[in-house]
Amino acid sequence: MISLPIILKACYESLYMIGVALLFAILIGIPLGVLLAETRPKGVLANRFLYVSLQTLINIVRSVPFIILLVAILPLTRLIIGTSIGTTAAIVPLVLYIVPFMARLVEQAILEVDPIIIECAKTLGANRFQIIVSFILAEAKPAIVLAITNVVVGLINASSMAGTIGGGGIGDLAITQGYQRFNTPLIFVTVVLLILLVNLVQFIGNTLYTKIKH
Repeated sequence: MISLPIILKACYESLYMIGVALLFAILIGIPLGVLLAETRPKGVLANRFLYVSLQTLINIVRSVPFIILLVAILPLTRLIIGTSIGTTAAIVPLVLYIVPFMARLVEQAILEVDPIIIECAKTLGANRFQIIVSFILAEAKPAIVLAITNVVVGLINASSMAGTIGGGGIGDLAITQGYQRFNTPLIFVTVVLLILLVNLVQFIGNTLYTKIKH
């Protein structure tokens, strides 16, 4: 049995989790990615201690599988949200999972910027803030768009696993209403929804990349 209202509710919960987590990923992940790229030796903000500290922290967080992270930070989630169950509670582990991923992708995008552009910026008398914002980020913008696209796809996959802690969304629907009740048609519908959502996100990301690149 397939109930349209239940499916629509699950879609809303998934989009809510993905949207809020993406907002934090952009607000925290992009500046973090800039620091990762530019605090390294010969970077605009060269700082060995900060560089090593950030590298170590992000490597530690990224080494933990999301399903384990979900359970490991339940006390932190309960402290921040007031509960460890539900759609809003699932956002906390989603943010912790996706921010380091976003930072790494932004770091890669920035490192691909031609060093000549930075040298030209210095020749023009630009300060460090202007070099980063007006030259480095401007040049890396197309790659950052693709990074955000990959982050959204990663969030779609991760939000589906949030159903294991009652996080709601399409993943929770597939587990509680599909798998546990042997509702094969519903499982099929949830898989199709996820495939369509990923393809839509990828199409939008590729389109924006092409427009910005040209």
